[in-house]
Amino acid sequence: MDRATPLGQPIIATQTAERRGCGVSNEQRSKPGRTGSEAGASAAGAALVPAQRERSRWRQRISTTLALIRANPTGRLALKVFVAITGAIIVTVGIALIPLPGPGWLLVIAGLGVWAVEFHWARRLLTFTRRHVYNWTEWVKRQSLSVRLVIGSVGLVFVSTVVWLSLKYSVGIDVVAWVLGHLRPR
Repeated sequence: MDRATPLGQPIIATQTAERRGCGVSNEQRSKPGRTGSEAGASAAGAALVPAQRERSRWRQRISTTLALIRANPTGRLALKVFVAITGAIIVTVGIALIPLPGPGWLLVIAGLGVWAVEFHWARRLLTFTRRHVYNWTEWVKRQSLSVRLVIGSVGLVFVSTVVWLSLKYSVGIDVVAWVLGHLRPR
């Protein structure tokens, strides 16, 4: 009889690991990793996608590969170390890019996504972040055009100030002084 997840799906990775001769503990047999409903959280992070929805082929393959790696104690430790180091590098680069023009926050969130593969605290923080970004964008969409223009203008002024200060103090180019120098009559 095939063992199955609570959703009735067979534990493919555990079966494959057993066929390849890897030892699989009873804990791993009953806990194959994230099920389809856990992995399919919506962009808001608040609601789960119905369990009947099939996951894409590449996502299923990644899930199976991760479960195979986790079936071996050495693989589990190596995966944790690899995910920790990779996530730390991505988050560090993202934090360094936050004051500079570029995708700083995007890299920090991507690093959290890498950490979320193995660490529950990162998964919770990523869900929290997604939920608040989604709620913010939904709130902005409900506002009138004038409020959205004010929010956009404040954002544009903020980004422009960050770019100006970054250029002035990191590269030594004062764009404002350069523009004012060209605007003065000679």
